[in-house]
Amino acid sequence: MTASKIIERLRNGLAKTRAALSGTLRSVLISGRRVDRSLLDELEEALISADVGVDTSLRLVGHLGEALRMGKVRHAEEVYAFLKGELKRDLADSACALTTAAGAPTVILVVGINGSGKTTSIAKLAHLFKGRGQKVLLSASDTFRAAAIEQLEIWSERAGVEMVRHKKGSDPAAVAYDAADAALARGAHFLIVDTAGRIHTRSGLMRELGKIKQVLGTKIPGAPHEVLLVLDATTGQNAISQAKLFKEAAGVTGIFLAKLDGTAKGGIVIAIKRELNLPVKFVGLGEGLEDLEAFDSEKFVEALFE
Repeated sequence: MTASKIIERLRNGLAKTRAALSGTLRSVLISGRRVDRSLLDELEEALISADVGVDTSLRLVGHLGEALRMGKVRHAEEVYAFLKGELKRDLADSACALTTAAGAPTVILVVGINGSGKTTSIAKLAHLFKGRGQKVLLSASDTFRAAAIEQLEIWSERAGVEMVRHKKGSDPAAVAYDAADAALARGAHFLIVDTAGRIHTRSGLMRELGKIKQVLGTKIPGAPHEVLLVLDATTGQNAISQAKLFKEAAGVTGIFLAKLDGTAKGGIVIAIKRELNLPVKFVGLGEGLEDLEAFDSEKFVEALFE
């Protein structure tokens, strides 16, 4: 897909966020208006309301104040370019690229609470990798939630990839063990492991994740190579709380931000990077298998602003 098509998809996916942010900014950044303390205060409120995050908003406005004192910014219409430059620098991160194993299979452990879009996000990843000619295997290690295995099986069939499953209530680590065996035997390039999405504050779930990681590492050197946390973008700042807990307990290495197309809170991408120092690696932009993009900070910021 060309860069222009990717930006267009992001523009469409960020339509609600862009409308909310740009509409607010236009009311503040009136052409010809001088940048003064009053404008800075209004801008700070506008950024916070777009879920950019309090810390990030304060820092951006602080940097803008410094640019004002140094004479680099004088008028409101110059603020757009300033903000875009600052955000691109904030979000730039080489870790946004997916980490892959030196030798197949690459193991991706997927975590997140129920309702975050975890199952469909796994299917989208499987579809993406298969479209590149790579063999993908799924592990149905969410054996706790009713119908979780069946839902993943439906999506695995839609994506056209194989799945390893046990019966409901089985040991999740045992499923992961068998899936790792199967991935090695079948020459899979990627093994994607689903996990239970019970309330993230339960210590039992975190012990369960630790056991799964240990089993995977025993079978495949360095596994899991990625621990992706699926977050629902529509939850805004609540996603930050989830990410903090999962980062501490599960060793999260990156974020899959789902449902970005359905929210005006897309600024949460910026807050996640600033407050948690976790790279957003993928964004979900719809309900279809093809509705995801690998995260690109330059394209994201361009799509965020009119």
